Amino acid sequence: MPSRTARPAPLAPYARVKQHLKDALAAGRFPPGALMPSEAELVAQFGVSRMTVNRALRELQSEGLVDRLQGVGTFAAQLHKVASTLTIRDLHDEIAERGHRHDALVKLAREERAPAALAARLGLREGDAVFHTLIVHRENGVPIQVEDRYVNPAAAPGYLAVDFTQTTPTHYLLQVAPVWQAQYSIEAALPSAEEARLLGIPRGAPCLVVVRRTQQRDTPITIARLVHPGALYMLEGAFSP
Repeated sequence: MPSRTARPAPLAPYARVKQHLKDALAAGRFPPGALMPSEAELVAQFGVSRMTVNRALRELQSEGLVDRLQGVGTFAAQLHKVASTLTIRDLHDEIAERGHRHDALVKLAREERAPAALAARLGLREGDAVFHTLIVHRENGVPIQVEDRYVNPAAAPGYLAVDFTQTTPTHYLLQVAPVWQAQYSIEAALPSAEEARLLGIPRGAPCLVVVRRTQQRDTPITIARLVHPGALYMLEGAFSP
């Protein structure tokens, strides 16, 4: 009698949803930071319960493949990056601890209308007001960081009235909107033409780029892109078992 090959057991409903999304991420259909299908869309697509979809998304989140923001949505995570626990520190304090002088050049400070992608990350609607600052931080007169920051007005309504030549956005925001949660991505990358000009470095000079998003309870606070010349900056950390 010819042998029969056993068929693999069918996937559980939550596993089908999970595998579908993992395959889409692996194929690059959702680049890092992209908004993923909503729970309601997945419920309709697979004909399963919201609880089933929620389990699939929770497992993807625990595996570091997606980021979930309550009331906002699910986003493709920054993949293939080293993840670590980092402390939010004020750049002014770091420079002062080295016995050096910190100053800042404010290149931009204004209210803008949030495009769709930014609005989603800050818990806003497309076209809502968002605060935008662009600041060059210097150590003993040498540019060491370009800080391109967007702030949710609901979290810090007085943000644009602050003199950021006298205090840093980080120091101010930690006072008025204490952080409950922070998300980072860290990578080596080339600066934009404007960032290279502001830092006084060649366009092809490598930089350390940190993108940081913070929130207070369920309210997103800010998203900042922090660009440092690779030759002048080192990221340090510590680990204790």
